[in-house]
Parts: sequence; structure tokens; C-alpha cells
Amino acid sequence: MSLEKKYFIITNERRLPDFLQSVKLKYVKLGYHYLINHGIYLFTIPVLLVVFSAEVGNLSKENLWKKLWEDARYDLATVMASFGVLVFTLSVYFMSKPRPIYLIDFACYQPDDELKVSREQFIEIARKSGKFDEGSLEFQKRILMCSGIGDETYIPKSVIGSSENTATMKEGRAEASTVIFGALDELFEKTSVRPKDIGILVVNCSIFNPTPSLSAMIINHYKMRGNVLSYNLGGMGCSGGIISVDLARDILQSNPNNYAVVVSTEMVGFNWYQGKERSMLISNCFFRMGCSAVLLSNRRRDYNRAKYRLEHIVRTHKGADDRSFRCVYQEEDDQKFKGLKISKDLIEIGGDALKTNITTLGPLVLPFSEQLFFFVTLVWRHLFGGKSNGNSPSSKKPYIPDYKLAFEHFCVHAASKTILDELQRNLELSDKNIEASRMTLHRFGNTSSSSIWYELAYLEAKERVKSGDRIWQLAFGSGFKCNSVVWRAMRRTTKPSSNPWLDCVNRYPVSLT
Repeated sequence: MSLEKKYFIITNERRLPDFLQSVKLKYVKLGYHYLINHGIYLFTIPVLLVVFSAEVGNLSKENLWKKLWEDARYDLATVMASFGVLVFTLSVYFMSKPRPIYLIDFACYQPDDELKVSREQFIEIARKSGKFDEGSLEFQKRILMCSGIGDETYIPKSVIGSSENTATMKEGRAEASTVIFGALDELFEKTSVRPKDIGILVVNCSIFNPTPSLSAMIINHYKMRGNVLSYNLGGMGCSGGIISVDLARDILQSNPNNYAVVVSTEMVGFNWYQGKERSMLISNCFFRMGCSAVLLSNRRRDYNRAKYRLEHIVRTHKGADDRSFRCVYQEEDDQKFKGLKISKDLIEIGGDALKTNITTLGPLVLPFSEQLFFFVTLVWRHLFGGKSNGNSPSSKKPYIPDYKLAFEHFCVHAASKTILDELQRNLELSDKNIEASRMTLHRFGNTSSSSIWYELAYLEAKERVKSGDRIWQLAFGSGFKCNSVVWRAMRRTTKPSSNPWLDCVNRYPVSLT
């Protein structure tokens, strides 16, 4: 068996770890720690109500008012002190309570039709470039055919029309200008917010990080104000979009009455690999053009026009482990061609990070009955599992909560068909739950950190988001990281006038068999 065939088989046999067998108690405790940070109010208020009820429960309405009046007459100092304590407590509570973060709207860039490529055209372009031998072309073709990617994805002009090196600063800036300004123009038009109104700008692009930065490029193009707080995040991988939202949230908490824009993208041409290393050719097959721009606000007057409210963000980082750190690694091959090396252990490592993340997230989002049952069975196994035989109840698999009870919609990073299959199996999601991710992968490919926004755009185009619905966006990337963000819909979303799915949504979902 040839080396490339052996590698291909090994890659596809890798599976996510079975969450049912490997849940760790410390991550559940971490989730409960997040929950209890503000949980003191949930415990003290019922206690105060019980004490108050015991004091006045046996008094009639007349006797109650009489007692209160007499206490007020003869112990005015106590009454005033009690009132002062109440006012102080309420003031501290409302002042320490984080400001709500609203998502006003978002936009996803849709490239021109002239940049569309089918899978067959992709292989033909690679062949005409003269950069790949027949073995490399055949390997890429096999990957594409089982990738879940369709025939309408987009790649840059620099890749389509040139046999020269596309990983140049000039080509990178050209692609960045196209996708970023395209998404931002649409966002500003949809929200009627001027660029000068933006107080916070966060841009994430993992591989292409020029000087001046992409955030500086945006500020220059839109002539933003001089005191805008701008940040440019690099090397964060496909989970960089959620990290950017987390950063924007923290800055908004300390800067009241402000707008924040989060831009998530990746430069495909700049990352185009020209060598023969199999593990580096994989990124060519999956990554496609895309960009998202999100407008966040902490202004209370935006409550009525916001689409979503930010509920939770949970971030998991496995970078302390060497295998996790190197599983997605940018380096040069033997011919000094720069590329992104994908380890055959990626799915296993990603599954471990995912397990940690969702176990931490569970206590924040699951119904109390699910949390209680899960926690009791997990503690039981932790205390008695090692002393039991294989036939005893304590040796059975722990109860895994049903996350479908916590969320109405799922936006899982559209990385590859294999990863989505494994996620669906482990989390016991239905085809409907994973539909937005599969269709995004089919229509737009892996657009890196912006893919979760193309998935939410799909749900909006299908008019599935209703008031009060909870949306779980889940992404993972190099490092190795797995991040979750939870939104709650503020209103029913009708089909938007501007959406990358409008020209094709009636054809979806499509059969992928």
C-alpha cells in the first residue's frame, strides 16, 4: 500500500473520543463555578422570603399594617437603617451586574459568481498551475470528493488565474480588501450605523497579518475616529471569531454606550500551498473565501432593534499539551514551501477539547433536571465506579445530558464532513440540528472563523429563528482551542433583504449522499 493511501485511510479512521466514557468531573465543577459566581442572589433571596413569611405569616392584614406603623413610630432608626441597607444592596447589585451585550445585525460577504469553482474545476486549476504532480492531484481529488464541499464555493482570482506564487503581500492585501470591505459595507448599510460611530474594532485573521494591520486598513478606508479602540488578532485559527466576540464583550463592559464591530476572515490565496506534502495539501481542499462583520452594542436603547442578546461564552485551550499544540501547525516543507500542516490526530485532539468545552458549558445552559441527573450520576461514578464490577449499576455509562433541550439552533463550525458526522454522533444531534453546518460546508466550504455566521445566516434565510430561541455557536481551531458562544433571539427573524443565501436558499437542504 502506498504512503498516500495509507495516510488517507488512517485519517478517515480517526474518530472523536466517546464522550460517554470520558467525562471528567473537574470540567463539570468548572461549569458550576461559572454558574455560582452570581448565584448568591438565588440562595439569599429565598432565605429572606422564608424569614419574612415566618414573621408575618400569622398576622392579618390589619394587624400587619398596625405592627408596621407601631415599629416605625417607636423604632424609626431601625426602619431607616433597614431601608438604607435595602437601597445599598440593590444599588450594588445593579451596578455590579454586567451590561447586556446586544447583537444589532451581522453581514457575510458573498463573492462574485466569476470566482465560483466546482470540484472538477478546482482540480483542473491545480493541474494547470503546474505546481502539483499526479499523485498530489489524485490525493486532493479524493479529499474533495468526500469532503462535503459542493460545486459553488469560491477561491480568489490570484489562485484561479495565475501559475505564479499567490502567497504575496500584494495578493493578500487585495483579497483582504475585497472580502472585508464587502462585508463591512453591507453591515453599515443594514444597520444605518456610520463608521465614525464605532468605538471598538476587533479583527481576526489567523495567517495573514500585514503591517500596518488589517484593523488599521479598515480605519484608513472608512476614516474612523482617532480614539477608536482597535485590536488585530492573529494565529487564532477557526475559533478566532468567538475569541474576538469575547474580547469585544470585555471592552464594551468597561466602555458604556458604545458600538463594537467584529470582523472575522481568512486569506485563502495567501495560505495556498504549492508543495507535495500530503498533510499540507488538505488545507487547499477545504478553505474557501469568506468574511463576516458583526455589530455589537451595550446601549440600552438598542434593546428594541437588536436581533440577539449575548448569553454565555466558554473558551477551552489545550495548548499546554504538545500534541494539541502541534496538531495544526504552520511551517515549511522540505522544499521550503510554506503551508499549514494538519496532523492525523486532529479529530481525536479536537474531540478532547470539545468534550471539555461542552462539559463546562452544560451547567450554564441545561435545564435543572438535566443538570441534577447528570451531576448525581457523574459523582456516583467518581466515588464508587472504581470499586464496582462490570455488572453493577455504577459501572454503566454516565448519563449524558440532552443538549437539544438547551438550544433550539446549532451552528457548529463547518470544518469537514467527517468532523460534522462525529459531532452529530457524539452529541446525538438530529439531521435538522446539524443542517445549517452541513449546508454551509456544501455551499461556501470552510470559511474559517466566519463559518458560524454563514450558518446563522442560513437559519435566518430559512426564517427559523423565533423570539426567545437560543443559538449555540461552536468553533475550534489551532492551539488547540474549542470555544462556545450562546445567543438568545430578541425577536422573530424574517427573511432579510441582504443575505448570502438568498439566491439559493430554496434549493437547500440538498442531499449529500
